[in-house]
Amino acid sequence: MGILDGYRVLDCSIAMAGPFAAQRLGDLGADVVKVEPVTGEWQRHVAAGGATGNRINVSFLSLNRNKRSLAVNLKSAEGRAVLLDLVREADVFVQNYRPGVAARLGVDYETLSALNPKLVYVSMSGYGESGPYVNRPGQDLLLQALSGAMLSTGRAGEPPVAAGQYLVDAVTAYTAFEGVLAALLHRERTGEGQRVEVNMLDAITTLQMQELSVFTVAGKPQQRSAEPHAHVFIRAPYGTFATADGYLALAFPPLAKLGAIIGEPSFEAMNDETDTWTHRDAIFARTRERLLIRPTAYWLERFAEADIWAGPVHGYADLVADPQIAHNGTFVEYDHPTEGRVKTPGFPIRFSKTPCAVTRGAPLVGEHTREILAAAGYPEERIAALAASGAVALGEEA
Repeated sequence: MGILDGYRVLDCSIAMAGPFAAQRLGDLGADVVKVEPVTGEWQRHVAAGGATGNRINVSFLSLNRNKRSLAVNLKSAEGRAVLLDLVREADVFVQNYRPGVAARLGVDYETLSALNPKLVYVSMSGYGESGPYVNRPGQDLLLQALSGAMLSTGRAGEPPVAAGQYLVDAVTAYTAFEGVLAALLHRERTGEGQRVEVNMLDAITTLQMQELSVFTVAGKPQQRSAEPHAHVFIRAPYGTFATADGYLALAFPPLAKLGAIIGEPSFEAMNDETDTWTHRDAIFARTRERLLIRPTAYWLERFAEADIWAGPVHGYADLVADPQIAHNGTFVEYDHPTEGRVKTPGFPIRFSKTPCAVTRGAPLVGEHTREILAAAGYPEERIAALAASGAVALGEEA
């Protein structure tokens, strides 16, 4: 039994941030009901990276394990009534509809909290529930750009560099996940539910707590270098460098030590706290030239001997085969009824008494509609009538 066993989550979200947050709740043992249209959630039909599956594409598969699927037409009165019945007994409701959509569907906080005052209602958005940007598209790359994050890396005068992951979606998901847990704790203490608002802009902005404080408190400008320094507020050398046979990452080594190892005598007279800022580009360039002479393994061995912070630059194939990843059990493997053997990242939190587990893979559309409604007290004839009217879809079993 997971730590959230006994809690019911209604996941009405789409794309990445909302489903990822709800999946984390499912990993902790909550009963997560994926509420999706009768034709399936949008993410089922858009394969990230072109990775399709047998009946479930990899994108949906990766964000919807440990959930059951209820396929329901919320634009119909009958379908909406089904959802409201489930809300009465639910603990958490998650949605990331466009502004105004929840109210039009009759699933806004005011409506649902009147039915269930103990409900934790999570509303996720791109920029907030109101304000000048309320109708802008909440897309990861656009938020990376708006938040200032991109202008902390890369070369001055060249286009800003985006993260290689859906960074804003991921941090927003974890922010919502954190908010749910805090709100449930509040409910345990007081018996009352509440509305939890999370938006992508605030999530990625507050993630940059240290960098933005350097700017707002100390007044230090966000100024990129001519060399591809990895962070505007960290002294040189700091970044990734090519070697004779690959790449390595190097993090602010003591200059005298570094100079002695790579054969750059000019570093030995430099001051780590002043010259590393005033001569940042020159230090980076000289380090780059010297590291090209030898292979990665040679430099990493020498740096380790000198207690200099350096490490390899992994691709995904290297990461999956990494011995520490294997030791940690970072990836989980399980058998999915339609997609076969699945290997995906597992659980970042470990509990000694209530461990996380994959109890079910991502569901087919409406795979659990009948099961969920029957458990909610719907007789079989009413379920059949709802399916016949198009208010719900029973789907196919795996």
